[in-house]
Amino acid sequence: MRLAVVGHVEWIDFLRVSRVPAQGEIIHASRGWGDAAGGGAVAAVQLANLAGDAMLFTTFGADERGRHARERLEAQRVRVLAREIDLPQRYGVTFIDNEGERTITVVGERLTLRGDDPELPWSELEQADGIYFVSGDAETVRKARKARVLVAASRSLGVLQEAGVELDAIVGSDLDPNERYQRGDLDPPPRLVVHTEGADGGLLEPGGHYDAVDPPGPIVDSYGCGDCFAAGLTYGLAAGMPVAEAVKLAARCGATVLTGNGPYERQLTLTG
Repeated sequence: MRLAVVGHVEWIDFLRVSRVPAQGEIIHASRGWGDAAGGGAVAAVQLANLAGDAMLFTTFGADERGRHARERLEAQRVRVLAREIDLPQRYGVTFIDNEGERTITVVGERLTLRGDDPELPWSELEQADGIYFVSGDAETVRKARKARVLVAASRSLGVLQEAGVELDAIVGSDLDPNERYQRGDLDPPPRLVVHTEGADGGLLEPGGHYDAVDPPGPIVDSYGCGDCFAAGLTYGLAAGMPVAEAVKLAARCGATVLTGNGPYERQLTLTG
């Protein structure tokens, strides 16, 4: 299958701490590391782990963080199709506490794509079996809609409304006010709406409640669970799986990444 992600990348410095520091407090991290992250990066690596490779359409800043992010993703079987712009790469810091919960602070504006950018090979999207749209402008959504299957994140609801295309699925989180989707938010409506509820599973419209999948080990870090879930759903629908089977695969992806440090130490892999 030909699979792609359209979305942003952030360079994230991860810090493992016993708890998030209170105002004015100094605490020591037991471990720290940096990696290419953000919704587009995480989903692209998860798709590559499922399918053997994946494309990522994105934008990088013209600085050291941007160059490191590109190198890190290319090392993980992601074919990066990106424009470099003369701005700093967006970056951030994520605290991971003893419960595995992540608390994120980002610096700088999100570097998103423009569908009228002549430097990118948009025709590649027309040949894709499945695309996960994380961020971009309305024209990038319209270009992504030429794929056989298009799944989108509800965090870009305004752009999706402007694009006015039918989605095969939209993924939103009922646990995050910024990622909720309500019936009537899009016209035409998506064919499938997925409301995720973390450890409680979630709700499909149509389809009703679905169960979560137990993590294959202790919970270590919740960073990237939502985008790994969406990548798994994109893979399943593009592969022609029934919705229930695709959602179960997505839940396995979300549960697996919980058991590793950062978004890449433990991802579900189908290709050996």
